[in-house]
Amino acid sequence: MAGQTDDQNRLYQRDSKYIPRVAAVHDMCGYGKCSLTAAIPILSAAGCDVCPVPTALFSAHTMFKDYTFHDTTEMLPGYLDAWQKEGVDLDGIYSGFLGSAEQVDIIQRMYREYPKALRLVDPVMGDGGSMYPTYTEEMCRAVTNLVDGADLLMPNLTEVSLLTGIDYEGQDLDDAQVGQRLGRLLDMGAKNVIIKGIDRKDGKLRNFVASADHGGVSQRTELVHDKLPFMIHGTGDAFASSLCGALFAGRGLADAARIAGEFVRSAMQHTRNQPDYQQRGVSFELDLGQMTGLVR
Repeated sequence: MAGQTDDQNRLYQRDSKYIPRVAAVHDMCGYGKCSLTAAIPILSAAGCDVCPVPTALFSAHTMFKDYTFHDTTEMLPGYLDAWQKEGVDLDGIYSGFLGSAEQVDIIQRMYREYPKALRLVDPVMGDGGSMYPTYTEEMCRAVTNLVDGADLLMPNLTEVSLLTGIDYEGQDLDDAQVGQRLGRLLDMGAKNVIIKGIDRKDGKLRNFVASADHGGVSQRTELVHDKLPFMIHGTGDAFASSLCGALFAGRGLADAARIAGEFVRSAMQHTRNQPDYQQRGVSFELDLGQMTGLVR
């Protein structure tokens, strides 16, 4: 059963005079906009104070043939020690691409040190049925430990398979298959789940939202967006970042997911007008006003 997009499942109550502080636990990619180069501007436009926790440094994203990769795991304990000494506080912890399995322990340390912060998990592990080149099965098993207690889990269908062990069956799933996957993730302890990117070959893309405390799978919300006839790397990061931005603007969960879907679709249209658009990542600069409009 489809729910309504004007739901009252609000993960964050926005005070118009207060700027929420969000740690973005992601890699930094020099070219091919994604991860922190998406999270920082998009969340900032939505009125958030973004505190990066860089999990890796890339010269370019992994869809390029040549790229450099530097794992930052060794520096992160001291990085967070310094935050503790300075009394840094957080309203949210938004995690994405990781450089090593050990970084899951870093995120869980942050959960212990900031128990009131929202846990927003984009389990960035792969797409199209395959893991990303720098990921291993060990890393994917470690990321599974972030499901239990996640205030919001935002996987694509490849990541759903890696987290649950349910076979990847492509992007064209029926309602029963979607319900099975949502139910498994809720049973694993996620409080709210959004599964992204169901494509039934009808010119539409569908995202599904389910919440443990708001009816579970039986009351899931289906959000439908027109599908554009091309693909661009980095749309998942833009979606997750704009979704988190809308949540911290005080929007209900399903409404935030709708906003994020339209933000990405509009940004993709602008991206296609740029040279080398297939590789450069999502050109969302002209759409940042949509995010700022949420908190004006």
